[in-house]
Amino acid sequence: MLGSVFVDYYGSATPLSQVSKISVPDARTITLQPFEKNMLQVIEKAIMVANIGFNPMNNGDVIIISVPPLTEERRRDLAKQAKSEAEDAKIGVRNVRKDANTDIKKLEKEGTSEDICKSAEEQVQNLTNTYIKKIDELLAAKEAEIMKV
Repeated sequence: MLGSVFVDYYGSATPLSQVSKISVPDARTITLQPFEKNMLQVIEKAIMVANIGFNPMNNGDVIIISVPPLTEERRRDLAKQAKSEAEDAKIGVRNVRKDANTDIKKLEKEGTSEDICKSAEEQVQNLTNTYIKKIDELLAAKEAEIMKV
């Protein structure tokens, strides 16, 4: 949930997880304990700027974030984010397929028989289809879970 939050740490954008300890004491609360106390306001500001729908509270030692119950709009946003992550995963699978097919073409130019290369390309395509189908199934399950009230 806080993976997209970056903090200005001595002039460089640093992920929140690298400047504080993140813990979840219960289902509706996230606590952040900065490794350096002077980072409290900076972390708080970064969470506000990230516009992820959280209102951080600072008690002097830790930052406490109360996670509000999900609204219909927030559920749609989370489903959209899950869809985006699934699309990124599919792109990764397709890139691996492209690399494998490139390697197969190189082997074919080096003298490997055409039948073996065609068979290898078919196997790569079947694996690609299998994993894209798994990604789609996981996305459908996640979207159903997110949208369930």
